[in-house]
Amino acid sequence: MRIERRLAQPRWLMLVVPLLSLVVAFVVATVILLATHHPPLHSFRRLFDAAFLANGALTETVVSATPLAFTGLAAAVAFRMNLFNIGAEGQLYAGAITGATMGLLLGGAPSPVTIAVMILAGSAGGALLAAIPGVLRAFFSTNEIITSLMLNYVMALVIDYLIFDSHSYLRETKGFNASVFPQGKQLPDAATWSSWTIHGLVLPLGFLVAIGVAVGLWFLYSRTRFGFEVQVIGDSARAGRYAGMRTRRKILAVMLLSGAVAGLGGASQDGDFRHQLDPRGLTQANYGYTGIVVAALARYNPFAVVVVAFLLGGLQNAGYTLQGADFPNGLVGVLQGLILFCVLGGELFVRYRIRFERRPSTAAPATQ
Repeated sequence: MRIERRLAQPRWLMLVVPLLSLVVAFVVATVILLATHHPPLHSFRRLFDAAFLANGALTETVVSATPLAFTGLAAAVAFRMNLFNIGAEGQLYAGAITGATMGLLLGGAPSPVTIAVMILAGSAGGALLAAIPGVLRAFFSTNEIITSLMLNYVMALVIDYLIFDSHSYLRETKGFNASVFPQGKQLPDAATWSSWTIHGLVLPLGFLVAIGVAVGLWFLYSRTRFGFEVQVIGDSARAGRYAGMRTRRKILAVMLLSGAVAGLGGASQDGDFRHQLDPRGLTQANYGYTGIVVAALARYNPFAVVVVAFLLGGLQNAGYTLQGADFPNGLVGVLQGLILFCVLGGELFVRYRIRFERRPSTAAPATQ
């Protein structure tokens, strides 16, 4: 048996392998359910119904999918250049902080102006935080995985400090329980992002913005010189430098873009769903880390990121809905892990082929 690299990757293979990988993931999950004495078909049917068919399930799925779409797109932006930005979690916190700040400051302004400024502020907050590992990577060859990951913990402490350990502008200080149960100030009505209802499905502005960002990223990476140079540098930085491409600027630009998308997701959390800076809810959700899973499953394609975010958002929503004594609590996490493992493992068959060869039989020497 020999593993050899494919010179050409057939298009049908790139579709069939992920589908088969999903089948394998569900087969393994079925074995786990049987081993834990849970009926597989009943469990999967309840999971699907709670995610997509139950009353109001699609709306809740969109709510869960929106931050995953932003963090997945943020990861995909960087990973396509072989820049491993693991800091979308902290960049989302930064965007939530700057977005909530501007929402409170502009409470008396017209709603469209307030929302537009919150979007810009959230993007700027995430981009500024991503600039730190970007500069270190571009000019000092520092590993961006470590620096971006460590900044997640820094921002988690910062966002906790702003609400729980200080009397900052973002903390609610009025009221009888303000000192006992600290929380962020409620954003004014002008800072509440719009939403639209279509046949019972509520579409928040943040989800539509995420789709717009996906379209913009697809155009940027597939139809512009910037995207071409990013692809070349991602494949070979030495080749990019030889061709005269400014690799340092591209590294910094891609990190800033990645952070801006993640920060926009933080502002969306403020304006669309939470309507305040909510440290506990944001830090417990782990949107940034799940976004890496979304980007990997989508093979860094912006449109596929939105689709995968919707599917994983449905799984998460169903897990929260069905959590109880009669439903395996860890099924959603197990499914996510199995899907990621099987899909990434299936990449082996897309890029390589397994060839079986027979060893030539050695003839016995003739006797005289």
